[in-house]
Amino acid sequence: MINIHSTGKEENTFDAIVIGSGISGGWAAKELCGHGLKTLVLERGRNVEHNKDYPTATKSPWEFKHRGQMTKEFLLANPLISKAAGFGEDNAHFFIEDKDHPYIQDKPFDWIRGYQVGGKSLTWGRACQRWSEFEFTAPRRYGYGIGWPIGYADVEPWYSHVEKFIGVCGTRDGIEAMPDGEFLPPFDLNCAEAHIRQKINAHYKNRHLVHARWAHLTSPQPVHIEQGRAKCQARNLCMRGCPFGGYFSSVSSTLPWAGKTGNLTVRPHSVVHSIIYDEQKGKATGVRIIDANTKQTTDFFARIIFVNASALNSNLVLLNSTSGRFPNGLGNDNGLLGKYVAFHNYRASVSAELDGMEDKYYFGKNPTEPIIANYRNLHKQDTDYVGGFTTFMGARRANKIYKDLPGVGAGLKEAMTEPGGWETYMYMQGETIPKETNKVELSKDQKDQFGMPLLKISVDYDENDERMIRDFLTQSAEMLDKAGCRNIQQYDNHQPPGLDIHEMGGCRMGNDPKTSLLNEWNQLHHCKNVFVTDGAAMASTGNQSPSILYMALTARAADRAVSEMKKGNL
Repeated sequence: MINIHSTGKEENTFDAIVIGSGISGGWAAKELCGHGLKTLVLERGRNVEHNKDYPTATKSPWEFKHRGQMTKEFLLANPLISKAAGFGEDNAHFFIEDKDHPYIQDKPFDWIRGYQVGGKSLTWGRACQRWSEFEFTAPRRYGYGIGWPIGYADVEPWYSHVEKFIGVCGTRDGIEAMPDGEFLPPFDLNCAEAHIRQKINAHYKNRHLVHARWAHLTSPQPVHIEQGRAKCQARNLCMRGCPFGGYFSSVSSTLPWAGKTGNLTVRPHSVVHSIIYDEQKGKATGVRIIDANTKQTTDFFARIIFVNASALNSNLVLLNSTSGRFPNGLGNDNGLLGKYVAFHNYRASVSAELDGMEDKYYFGKNPTEPIIANYRNLHKQDTDYVGGFTTFMGARRANKIYKDLPGVGAGLKEAMTEPGGWETYMYMQGETIPKETNKVELSKDQKDQFGMPLLKISVDYDENDERMIRDFLTQSAEMLDKAGCRNIQQYDNHQPPGLDIHEMGGCRMGNDPKTSLLNEWNQLHHCKNVFVTDGAAMASTGNQSPSILYMALTARAADRAVSEMKKGNL
């Protein structure tokens, strides 16, 4: 039975509905509310308020019952979510538990989720490299996907718009493969990182070890202070929720900003069932939700709908949005919805030791890392694979080796106050190629606790990925060798896709409705008042961290939506 509030449909009607409250959903809310639209944000998880709902933010290690570790019972019951990067006793409340949210792995895939207001913006890695024109044009130039309907010039002003608001630290380096942006000052490199940078930059003309770009307030500007945020304290406890607002999240930034307009309504515990399509009007008219607590079904209505549930859940919602006009999912005339899913390849890493500089240390717990921008397959294909990779790196003082320490007493305590030598590492964030065989679909016979079909995921690596891994390992080991490192170790952890938490595609952008679902403004080709601006919209993955591109695309699409509404086109 469908529930309409006692005051009727009018009470359930808004100008806009946003599905999801994470990084892109928060930006949709901020932009739409800022333009004067009464906006409803639907979040399937619980409510989270900045500061109030960060229960572990200021706890010391000894205040945790298990010193930050999860119990054996929890690990046995949650083999999936407990593999997530940064997951532990201090932030488990920002992640789901496996049993509560099942899905079908046709091939091994670790789907990492955080269902609460703010979504995974509370636990994201915060890297904010811009795409370059290389990423927008590479699929067409090298023949591994459809052409993007937009280029860097289309997104560049929206990158700036986003960076100024969220606060991104970094340096302007003039690197073609990683465009400059609107940056706050970076954290300093430590002495070992500076040494390695000098050696790499001296040996390679096309490889640049620089400060990466991170969503941390190193020098808050008036717009950040107006948000109620303060300087990053270099605690590196970001995934607990930051009481200072030192890193960007929807909860500390965009949602409160939208709330100040008086135009925002946030409804937690709202599991989106489907988007409602009116065949007479030829457009979507609303969203059907299931209350997570009561299981009551309710319809909400709006002129425009933004889909920002996170890539795979956005695919699920669209696939489940069936009607006489769209029996296979909303806008899915070409049958490609849920296909061409891709991700980032994090399997490979290299570690080494660096002698010397043992009279030096560093201050604070830097929450950022240096980066080497992609140097592969830029102006031409120069490898036996397509795509490229970003290289993150860092260096730190190691703990002393236990075998070198005294066994007991004052000598042991004294020795433990001194660190060991320097360790350094590199790890890859590699582009993967969207393929029709890499897909998600709805189960025909298995449902979740809300009566909705389970999502079936069939996504895997290919030979292109294997070649890229081999090249990364070879090149990274060579760079550390040139930097004077020793005991260089190469690793391929062979983890399934998914732990990168950068799943993309399934509802990709493109110029041709025969080969894509969305146009250049992130509108469904066949249902123009529905916009998809999270990772589902990606036509390819690039090699940079994608979240800031989602934010820029969302702000751009919201501006377009408001303009089209004013013209009476939506």
